[in-house]
Amino acid sequence: MPHKSAFISIVGRPNTGKSTLINTLVGEKIAITSHHPNTTRGAIRGIVSTDDAQLVIVDTPGLHKPKTSLGDALNQVVRENLEDIDIAIQCIPAIEEIGEGDLYIARQLSSNKVGKKICAITMIDMADKGALPKQLMSAAELAKRAGFEWDEIVPLSAFTDTQIQLLLDLLIKHAPEGPAFYPIDMRSDQEIEKVLAEFIRESVIEGLFEEVPHSIAVLIDDFKAREGKELFDVHASIIVERESQKAIIIGAKGANLKDVGTRARKEIEKKLGKKVFLSLHVKVMPNWQRDPKALSKLGLLGN
Repeated sequence: MPHKSAFISIVGRPNTGKSTLINTLVGEKIAITSHHPNTTRGAIRGIVSTDDAQLVIVDTPGLHKPKTSLGDALNQVVRENLEDIDIAIQCIPAIEEIGEGDLYIARQLSSNKVGKKICAITMIDMADKGALPKQLMSAAELAKRAGFEWDEIVPLSAFTDTQIQLLLDLLIKHAPEGPAFYPIDMRSDQEIEKVLAEFIRESVIEGLFEEVPHSIAVLIDDFKAREGKELFDVHASIIVERESQKAIIIGAKGANLKDVGTRARKEIEKKLGKKVFLSLHVKVMPNWQRDPKALSKLGLLGN
């Protein structure tokens, strides 16, 4: 049997289950998740390898109407990762009506050089079973309005693993013949410092007010193994736009920041397989979301 390989982009509106889906497909946490929209800020590549196939799956930010330079940069990431790909998966939640945002994305799939197009109806574990047939029909109608037909429509739940194996089988079925581009034991091509920064950001935004998460970025200032010990030292800066946001993250007598460190350290230790000393500092960088130079410094342009 010839070997198959495919580059696959997962797209959708914010909060449609894209990051949860890629984590489940890959089999480990490579993308952070949150109930806040636009949590994903870059193209995160996960790798699924079998004896006969390799799938390089890209989780992209949610396409949205941008209000800042950061928003423009996130949308550009999506567009770049729809060029000349083998398969696109558009995520549409089973629990939400299909709208103009979904149509806009479907039209992007139609206008780009996308090979196969798959619609993933996500979050079916949260939906009324009686409403699912209507959502399937709406998804089919969405593609027609955008000028194409889906190659597959797959209702699934990444949270409960429902129909995930079916989706993997279909992705391999539609993948063209090709070599493996990565070692078979590799799950992601992300630099480890970026992964650690994302784990910290996920811990920061957990439970925050709606307006604060978008103003948060994280920089790893130093990351190294401590000499002679089974221990990693991680020093990181949490970037916000205003002093008031800094105060919220630190909390009374540093309580909130301590909780952030505890949550983040657990995820980082799980990833590294060793104990971690984590030092966090909160810094103010005014209006960084609207400043291209700041976005570049934070690694949010051109990635």
